[in-house]
Amino acid sequence: MLNTNEQYDKAIASCYDIFIKKTKDYGTAWRVLRTISVADQIFIKALRIRTIQELKTQKVGDDIPSEFKGILNYAVIGLIQLSIGHSTVEELDVERVAVLYTQQVKVARDTMLSKNHDYGEAWRAMSQESFADLILVKLLRIRQILQNDGKTLISEGIDANYVDIINYAAFALILIEEGKH
Repeated sequence: MLNTNEQYDKAIASCYDIFIKKTKDYGTAWRVLRTISVADQIFIKALRIRTIQELKTQKVGDDIPSEFKGILNYAVIGLIQLSIGHSTVEELDVERVAVLYTQQVKVARDTMLSKNHDYGEAWRAMSQESFADLILVKLLRIRQILQNDGKTLISEGIDANYVDIINYAAFALILIEEGKH
């Protein structure tokens, strides 16, 4: 069995592969998305997961793992947008996108390693439903932070919420791969 670091890297690699292929297909049209739009895209995917979980059926082809991969990739987009600055109509080349993606995922991975140390990999006992719900909580926090003009009094910022979303989605993908969900 793979260890957590290998499983995490494998989950990220599958998301990265999709991201780069879509960048080659569509370019970086996502550069026009503002923070609220990125959050809304993730929100839609998380709500879809929750609906499928509750109804135990689906009518559209994308399955739950595909939606978690989309959530992870949109969270990376959110972090890239925050790091580059204002959303704009700007085409980035694939090589630059690959570097930016890798940089943001490294931040998420480093955070995962630190939290796994402190929490003892408690996520392994969590349900897929909890991951969807926690992602929704993080999105509602991002919306509130935006309503507060991006400021917080004592809480983490938008970037930390995106990092947590990346990690929750990666954890869900790991557990799905293990057959636990």
